[in-house]
Amino acid sequence: MGKQTLVVDDNELTGRLVCVFLKRLGWQPRLVSTGQQALDILAQEPMDMVLLDLRMPGMSGERVCRCIRDDMGLVHLPVVAFTAHSMPEEKARLLSAGFDDVLIKPISFQDVRRLCASRGKTPVAACA
Repeated sequence: MGKQTLVVDDNELTGRLVCVFLKRLGWQPRLVSTGQQALDILAQEPMDMVLLDLRMPGMSGERVCRCIRDDMGLVHLPVVAFTAHSMPEEKARLLSAGFDDVLIKPISFQDVRRLCASRGKTPVAACA
């Protein structure tokens, strides 16, 4: 069984696409559409990585990340932001806010492959 990944995105098409990419790389994605759903799952189930959209209704991705780090104490869980905002200062701010990495939308298979490889779980040559 592959590594468990929680994908959090209120855009169903984007979320499903990321899940397809992860499955091709041998990961087991689970898709939810709200930050609260993500927190509920993380309270019940271990995950190996979280891919977290920043702009969601109700609770922003940044708030969810703070809850994961501060309230839940999951400081070693890789949490990756994905966003359409690609300014270098935005990435630096997100990394200092507790995210481990940032993917810029639109996300490609190569982006997800590099991310998984950087997490030491998937060889870069997999599914090339």
